[in-house]
Amino acid sequence: MESFNRLLDIMDRLRNECPWDKEQTIESLRHLTIEETYELSEAILDNDINEIKNELGDLLLHIVFYSKIASETDDFDINDVINSICKKLINRHPHIYTDLKLSSIDEVKQNWELIKKKEGSKGTLSGVPKGLPSLIKAMRIQEKASGIGFKWDDKSDALDKVVEEIKEFKIELKNSDNEKMENEFGDILFSLINYASYNNINSAKALEKTNKKFIHRFNYLEDISNKLNKPISEMSSNELIKYWNQAKSI
Repeated sequence: MESFNRLLDIMDRLRNECPWDKEQTIESLRHLTIEETYELSEAILDNDINEIKNELGDLLLHIVFYSKIASETDDFDINDVINSICKKLINRHPHIYTDLKLSSIDEVKQNWELIKKKEGSKGTLSGVPKGLPSLIKAMRIQEKASGIGFKWDDKSDALDKVVEEIKEFKIELKNSDNEKMENEFGDILFSLINYASYNNINSAKALEKTNKKFIHRFNYLEDISNKLNKPISEMSSNELIKYWNQAKSI
């Protein structure tokens, strides 16, 4: 509590004395909060514990900052924010705070969604933010749908769905119908993300690992290109494969 109160005191002073902090609004902080969230995500993927700590601090500052701004118009303050999440957590964990017995993760998820509906949620998927990146949104949509029982009986069924979607894409590929090809390709991606979840694979994490792997290998290829004074575009297929395989071994 001592360190948290120190942060609150610092926020009060910055808001009163710093020209930049004084000018900020809830709207102006929004894009900065998104940026901080992505920086935290990157630190987690890098397994950089010290940086995770730092980025969590940045996010905590944003929570305090929003609360400070809202307190100035008597809308809410940091105590309201904390009490709100405490109330929500207790209400949505009746298996911890009441006599309700839930023994599995699936039961907890299903009950969570039922409670949200009682709280006034318009539907299971209404809580998925529209502005989420498409990959993350697909994961959340599937997670929520699965949480209330909308899922395959076996993961082999999920894999069959991937194969089915690829076949449908091939049909539109032959027809050269770009719009339908795009739709079917989206279905392939959606079904792949779904299949990944049945194998405890986080699709976003898996893709980001591949992104990092590709960047590392491509950077190596560019280094070779510079040392040889030979543009990548002028390298033969055999050369590209050779240097790419070298990069894979590093």
